[in-house]
Amino acid sequence: MINQLRTYQIYPKTRAAFHARFRDHAARIMRRHGFRIQAMWETGEEDNLAFVYLLAWRDEVEMKAGWAAFMADEEWVEIKRNTKEMPIVGNIDDKVLRPTTYSAAIAEAP
Repeated sequence: MINQLRTYQIYPKTRAAFHARFRDHAARIMRRHGFRIQAMWETGEEDNLAFVYLLAWRDEVEMKAGWAAFMADEEWVEIKRNTKEMPIVGNIDDKVLRPTTYSAAIAEAP
């Protein structure tokens, strides 16, 4: 198993819209494409906000296939099109976390 840590810069003015879009749409559509969201956090202060979440994947092949399916999902494309006029997400940082041989295992979410 590998994990993926994603961090999205979010803006105070569109913070509520970001969370609504992720909570009500993105997370649901991601799950439909096999995403296993382990946890979600918000970090920072008003002038430097970020949304961080951790995904679990069997391997990088599954991860790449899941992202390709999600990005091509017609419902997600339409949702993004409908919210394009306002900046909801700034920079995105994406890290694939591969366990070391001496790492403790992370319990997989149901």
